[in-house]
Amino acid sequence: MRWSYRRTVLSLCTLAFFATMAARMAISPVVPQIRADFGVSNTVIGVALTGLWMTYSLSQFPSGVLADRFGERRVILLALGGTTLASLALALAPIFPVFVLATLALGSLAGLHYSVGTTLLTRTFDDVGKAIGVHTAGGPIAGLSVPVLAAWIGVRYGWEPAIAIGAVVAGVTFVAFARFVRPTEPKRPDQPMRERFQVGPLFELLTRPPIAFTVVISILSAYVWQATASFLPTFLHEFRGYPEPVAGTLFAAYFLVQGIASPLVGTASDRYGRDGTTAVALAVAAAGFLVLLVVPGWLAIGVGVLALGTGLSWTAAFLPRFFDEFEPEEEGTGFGFVRTVYGVLGALGSVGTGFVADLTDWAVAFGLLTALLALISLVLAINYRFDTGY
Repeated sequence: MRWSYRRTVLSLCTLAFFATMAARMAISPVVPQIRADFGVSNTVIGVALTGLWMTYSLSQFPSGVLADRFGERRVILLALGGTTLASLALALAPIFPVFVLATLALGSLAGLHYSVGTTLLTRTFDDVGKAIGVHTAGGPIAGLSVPVLAAWIGVRYGWEPAIAIGAVVAGVTFVAFARFVRPTEPKRPDQPMRERFQVGPLFELLTRPPIAFTVVISILSAYVWQATASFLPTFLHEFRGYPEPVAGTLFAAYFLVQGIASPLVGTASDRYGRDGTTAVALAVAAAGFLVLLVVPGWLAIGVGVLALGTGLSWTAAFLPRFFDEFEPEEEGTGFGFVRTVYGVLGALGSVGTGFVADLTDWAVAFGLLTALLALISLVLAINYRFDTGY
């Protein structure tokens, strides 16, 4: 089969998402070392990670506006170049306040990619769910490779070189994207950007019942995904007693499963419907958490990680729901805006889970995540079964 240019675009958008995710994923496996080095608590680390993911989400909306004005290619290159520099700053942070500022910069710059990359793919492909699924797989693939490497480097050389992985990956991807992706025509090159930030049209978009429902479900699901991305290695190390490299390997396995499952879950949503597929996925994730919490042994850990990785691939099934509702001219700015809304609130999963773990223990913190997933799955199943209009 002849290789087409649109496959090049898909491959490099996926690689770009891999790079921006790798820079963020390098942090989680070395959280215990960072915590010990700076002398801070789980809650304080959670605040820094929440800040990282909040700024990541806040940049989604402006990224869509910038892409409409300047074209997707330029914005993605800005994301990759900025991620390279911010990762270097994070690795060189001498004190915790500088570390926090660097995490905020990393989030805001890495966050410029995903919405713009997704919009570029919707302009390139007809099978949107499948393309978004492949694109989304870039994140789990980063989670597969980076945590193991970061944990190993962290044990041998310290957390600073471990985090510097992000700068290397993003820098190489910047060069590849600049070389092989053609310039893209902006959709609204002459419209003043301030017009895109008017409150009225944005509020109208957000209050449409199907979009409002999708945003609420996305907030709750992102809360759980965020908590897992921030603290799963720490949970496995401190609650289950696995050494840090082993916990990092299991964390990587979780992302390996996500990388494999995301395109399949996205394809299933194209065929069987967004809500039904997402409901099943989140129920599977809840079962995975439950197994990790209450069943001992390596077999249980394997089953739990498999179920968790599969279920938390929910974005591949559910995010196309937004594009089902948007008008074509709303896709860039509209998707960036809703990503900002649900991402900022979902980012509270880091600080919320860290706080609960400090106040009680990891069993209670992850038990609450399990219950939340079960509730979301039930709501989606009801909406799917009774066709409520949302």
